[in-house]
Amino acid sequence: MRMTPSLHKLVLTAHVTFGVGWLGAVATFLALAIAGLTNEDAQMVRSAYLVMDLIARFVILPLSFAPLLTGPILSLGTRWGLFRHYWILIKLLITVLSTVMLLVHMQPIGVLADAAAKTTLFSADLHRMQVQMVVAAGAALLGLLAATTLAVYKPRGMTPYGWRKQHERRS
Repeated sequence: MRMTPSLHKLVLTAHVTFGVGWLGAVATFLALAIAGLTNEDAQMVRSAYLVMDLIARFVILPLSFAPLLTGPILSLGTRWGLFRHYWILIKLLITVLSTVMLLVHMQPIGVLADAAAKTTLFSADLHRMQVQMVVAAGAALLGLLAATTLAVYKPRGMTPYGWRKQHERRS
């Protein structure tokens, strides 16, 4: 099923917007996580974790689910198809794994935000979670950059299903 050109542009615009927004929000989250881990000013640390919680819940989380909807719609409505090229499957896998990892990290983000709301000093117990936020955000940023790179370069490599479909189309 092919999309009309105007529908394709609409879905593509939404997909790119969600992806760029997600990338930017994760970069912001990483900057806040680094500030929360390294800053000496207790008020700055507290503010960083409170803002990280808001960004995670109301920006990153919705933006992580949006490409899971627009990506498959876009791929199924174009010549690329969802299961024909490895780069699309890898992009989908990166998106799913990034979303799952975000869901796993929502609890520690909440713990840090709760601690920031209740106290001016962070205990040594929370240091591991603070480091975890930097590592997780860095990994998420790398994953999203990899997905973006795949979308731009579209490396060759068709799946067996893609080869079969291409052969059927030519016959």
